[in-house]
Amino acid sequence: MDTKHKVIYDFNFSLIADFFKGSERQGPGSEDITKLALQFIHDLPDMANIADLGCGTGGQTIFLAQNLKRNISASDIMPEFIESLNEKIRKAGLENRITTKNISMTELNFPEQSLDLIWAEGSIYNIGYQKGLKEWRKFLKPNGYIAVSEATWFTNERPQEIADFWEKNYSEIDTVSKKVQQMQDAGYTPVAHFILPEVCWWDYFNPILGYCDAFLQKHNYSEEAKSLVEHFHYEIQLYDKYKAYYGYVFYIGQVNSETPACNETNAIKDLSIR
Repeated sequence: MDTKHKVIYDFNFSLIADFFKGSERQGPGSEDITKLALQFIHDLPDMANIADLGCGTGGQTIFLAQNLKRNISASDIMPEFIESLNEKIRKAGLENRITTKNISMTELNFPEQSLDLIWAEGSIYNIGYQKGLKEWRKFLKPNGYIAVSEATWFTNERPQEIADFWEKNYSEIDTVSKKVQQMQDAGYTPVAHFILPEVCWWDYFNPILGYCDAFLQKHNYSEEAKSLVEHFHYEIQLYDKYKAYYGYVFYIGQVNSETPACNETNAIKDLSIR
């Protein structure tokens, strides 16, 4: 199969995990972005329950625990990512604040209305943006928050090559206005949304590019390993060529209360920080 026509799910999950497990994050993001998103989360109780879903190796998980000073349940379907996160937790001395689970997003078993905040940086696509927003809402307390970053079109029209790539890899990609409307339709008051700057993409790409040769050597230059590296290189080429048309956007929403207050907290804020 031509690498350009493969999607990430065509590859062996263990191979994918080995390729990405050494990176700080498994998608575009940064501590500054996590910190900015946190500024729109207000009035968390002292004993707040927080879930970081699709946590990966936990770059944002550690930051959340250190800055929120509250307990976090972090979960991911990849055992290799959880193993990496557990090591980071031990090094940071956060064993009493972060618990980890190797579990799929489709198997979450939180009690209904038990969470104050759901966090999902670059991971909600695994279940689908609309499905995740709708299914996870039942876990949130009244006025609880959800914060997710999601691949998004910046324009209404785009070149066919990049449109075809995203249609194959994640057909739920859509415009900012559509994503905000979908959040609203799922029962949230949109609180804020902002575009992740280009530097977040290169901070994600560059460390993995530096690891490609070692990865290929580790896997004896197998066809599958070479194909995965080629797929990643193709993704980078597309981003460099078409970054004006798409990127990641952070969306923060709050569960609608019966009588939502009209104040600054739940006013929509649009911050473009490219």
